Amino acid sequence: MTAKGSHPGATPAILLVVVGLACQEVGASLAVLLFPQVGALGMVMLRLVFSAILLLLIARPRLRGHTRPGWLAVLGFGLVLATMNGLFYLALERLPLGVTVTIEVLGPLVLSIVASKRASAWLWALLALAGVVALAGGGWDRLDLLGVLFALGAAASWALYILAAAHVGRGFPKLDGLALAMTAGAVIALPFGILSAGAAPLNPQLLALGAAVAVLSSTVPYALELIALRRLPAAVFAILMSLSPATASLAGWLLLGQALTWLELTGMTLVIVASIGAVRSSMGSRPAPVAPIA
Repeated sequence: MTAKGSHPGATPAILLVVVGLACQEVGASLAVLLFPQVGALGMVMLRLVFSAILLLLIARPRLRGHTRPGWLAVLGFGLVLATMNGLFYLALERLPLGVTVTIEVLGPLVLSIVASKRASAWLWALLALAGVVALAGGGWDRLDLLGVLFALGAAASWALYILAAAHVGRGFPKLDGLALAMTAGAVIALPFGILSAGAAPLNPQLLALGAAVAVLSSTVPYALELIALRRLPAAVFAILMSLSPATASLAGWLLLGQALTWLELTGMTLVIVASIGAVRSSMGSRPAPVAPIA
């Protein structure tokens, strides 16, 4: 029996999102270490190609019986995946991990305000935004203008990703839509990655590390998020994504030696409080009408 006003399966879905965020930032830290060998777009290629292969093996998606609008949605989702990852890694070449993700999270925050019909969503979104600003306070002097533009593009792409993932999740069972979209994204990223990485991906060690980044950064978090999107309202999911600057800053500190300032710790606390408040206040909202997992 679930508590009054709560969603069955909401708490497990929230945990799926948190685990996905942690995996994604660990993968991003590993990707940064590989930039000197393969470049940002080469890393995108490796990430999406390995993710597509793994998802195709796991999901074994059915290719027949889908409508033309369904295929267009998958292709659009694939384009969003390739664009979001490309802009994120291009920004990550120029900005610290925590700062990059802090800017990127503005996309879901804006979406959360648009998607939610509750007045409390504005309060939690504004608190999360204050946390984002504080979290980045220790790094604005290091910002590169082009890196900021790439990060803002990634922010817009992240908002589109949330909408596209929910749309594809309604039209395709299990992980079929994600597997097909990841394949489309890999094909789109392939020529840019080859130009960036050259012959470097032929190195078996780099291939293995690229596969690890794919599992941590794409396969695991995207699969978990797509499942969570079937159980959570879009507004809850979007604001929950504001945890990502905190996980990114922690990953940057632990794995890349990027120290945290008191202002960054304050911002991290604010986004966590905003996320918890958003989840608690939105438990009574109806989830997006997506197809259940068989």
